[in-house]
Parts: sequence; structure tokens; C-alpha cells
Amino acid sequence: MPLRKALLLASIALLATASGCPATTGVVLRADGTPGPQDCSEEARKAMRYLKLHVGDASWVDLDANQLDARRVTLYDGPVESILKDDFGTLEATTRLYGQVWTSGPQVVIRYYEAHPPDSEKIPVCAVARLSRDQMRKLPESKPGTAILEGSTAAAYVVDSFR
Repeated sequence: MPLRKALLLASIALLATASGCPATTGVVLRADGTPGPQDCSEEARKAMRYLKLHVGDASWVDLDANQLDARRVTLYDGPVESILKDDFGTLEATTRLYGQVWTSGPQVVIRYYEAHPPDSEKIPVCAVARLSRDQMRKLPESKPGTAILEGSTAAAYVVDSFR
């Protein structure tokens, strides 16, 4: 890792640890069980500026680090660990994204709150997993609290707030 990039990531990590990580608790749920609107923390906004991540930027991710390259993936309500397949701003491929999954609605909702680059500390971010053409729609055989999806990848998009 070039020295400049290492110093940048170290500075961001220090900012993140000094200000605390964004909490996923306190998310208001809609009547269908999907998460309601939520603001991104100022710490995440600052970190994303340093990382050269802008609203709308996207990168492919493996949705679940435990189910890489699966034809179908089963996601559960609660925490998720995804892996970047490509570079994302100054975050390199293999960076872990940590977030939360909600499976109650017709489509899976995944919000990412932290990135963990290799050889660095966790950094606050705001991103969501998306696919077009209803590909985040869970399959009918999904049981309550789970979502079975065709394929194991999606795009992680930078957002300035969760809607």
C-alpha cells in the first residue's frame, strides 16, 4: 500500500475512533417491517469525503462473506459482513463492509455503516446494497426473518441519508 494511501486511511481511522461509530439502533421501522429514514452521521460524511466517496458512487460486493459466489444466498435479519469485489473510492477490493439486513418487506434492505479496509481500522460510511429489476426481491420460499436471493452479489451505493 503506498505511503500516501496508508496515511490517509490511518487519519480516517483515527477520526472514526475518536468520534465513535454510527449506531444502527434506533432505526424506526415502517408498518411492513422495513427500516424508515435515517440520517448519516457527520463522522461518516467526513470519512467519505476523505475516502473520495461521493453520493451515487457504487462498487460490486459479495453480500455475505460466508456465502461467496453462491448461486443463491440466504440472508438473515441482523448484522451482515460483505466484501468489496472492486475498489471503491480509495477503499481497495477485499475491504469489509459491515451493516444491517432487514428481510420483513418484499425486498431485502441492506444498509452499510462501517468499512474495514485491510491493515486499517473500521471507518464509518453510509451505503446501501441495490440491484435493478427487482433482484433484491426475496424468493417465495423465504421463511420469516430470512430472505433467499438469486445470486450473491449486489452493488453498494454511497448515500447521504437512508430513505
